[in-house]
Amino acid sequence: MLVQFRFKNFKSFRDDTILDFSATKITEHSDRVISDGYEKLLPVAAIFGANASGKSNVIEAFRYMMTYVVESFSYGGDPDDRKAKSKRLKHTPFLFDAASKEGDSSFEAYFIDTEESGFKSYNYGFALNPDGVAEEWLNVKAKTARRYKRVFYRNETELDLSGLPNKSQELIRISLSKEALIVSLGAKLKIAQLKAVRDWFCKTSFANFGNPYENAFLSSLIPEGFAEDKKVQDKVAAYFSSFDPSIIGFRVEAIQSEDEDRKQVKIDALHRMADGKTASIPLEEESDGTLKMFALYPVLQDALENGGVLFVDELNARLHPLLVRSFLITFLNPEINRNQAQLVFTTHDSWQLSNHLLRRDEIWFTEKDRNGVSALYSLADFVDEDGIKIRKDESYEKNYLLGKYGAIPALKYFDMFRGE
Repeated sequence: MLVQFRFKNFKSFRDDTILDFSATKITEHSDRVISDGYEKLLPVAAIFGANASGKSNVIEAFRYMMTYVVESFSYGGDPDDRKAKSKRLKHTPFLFDAASKEGDSSFEAYFIDTEESGFKSYNYGFALNPDGVAEEWLNVKAKTARRYKRVFYRNETELDLSGLPNKSQELIRISLSKEALIVSLGAKLKIAQLKAVRDWFCKTSFANFGNPYENAFLSSLIPEGFAEDKKVQDKVAAYFSSFDPSIIGFRVEAIQSEDEDRKQVKIDALHRMADGKTASIPLEEESDGTLKMFALYPVLQDALENGGVLFVDELNARLHPLLVRSFLITFLNPEINRNQAQLVFTTHDSWQLSNHLLRRDEIWFTEKDRNGVSALYSLADFVDEDGIKIRKDESYEKNYLLGKYGAIPALKYFDMFRGE
């Protein structure tokens, strides 16, 4: 499980920024707090804020970290080839002051591995500059230990691999390039401790419904086993019935494709008619909300079955607030979320800002100042003008829309359309 994500100098976030899943010592909804090792963790982080305040950049920062961990082992070899590969993952620092533009961007995660690993705690991070990796570190702590133990550390003048087996140290020293991460390379070399870190990042999933290209891609995915397994189709139909009871099943037909390795299917949704008969409608002709729920099913299924963290940008887009609430309850209910999956999502849906649904430490806000610098803060840490913390019985939605917590747009009328 993710304990804490920390990053600095990435896009609109110039300063040190922390998203923390640690449960604070508040009393509401204590039944949902997850005990993982010695940590008390939360299943959900909901991020609210004005347009262009930086909500999506929080998710993009973690996506960038994950992608660099998974792929950077290939950033070696021929200089031209390396340059072409690494260009795709060029990091974007805060661009509105000279020091940040030329400074390092850093990413760090604290997380706990599975019960099978003994609930080991990991602290892993790295910093990048235009030349490549400026710093990287990995520390590990056993469940019963008080302190982290160094596995490795590197910067531009030092390379300490003393926590790894001697043979592994040799392989890394020979193969490591300036652009590659030790964790990424070590996983490729099948070094068990480094592969465990890479594999944890691989369990994270992302869905960005604000990006039309990614939205189209997500909509083209089908759940695992859906094409050939009637039981999977029935399970998806049951999922659909939670918001559209007229959908009672699916008709799936294989389509001949020139690419033998790529399966193509035609999917029709079966609807119950008033006379008891059924009508079939091509899935692509269903409503945008229905298509979004279909696109969400595979990532939801993967998170609930395998654990890990699911990041969803603009969860509320094209969905009714009650349907969004049902989606959240899936993660908040320990009887459904048996594998301790976590959800991070951004939204403009203030109706979810309810003390009946979310704890104060599950609610986060982003706000951007006049210099273009974004900040991320939790409702549990927020204090009002008198220095008083927010009470659990407040109307979060009402106070948020009134501007009590910040993180709302500074609205002006569209005077440019006023007649002369």
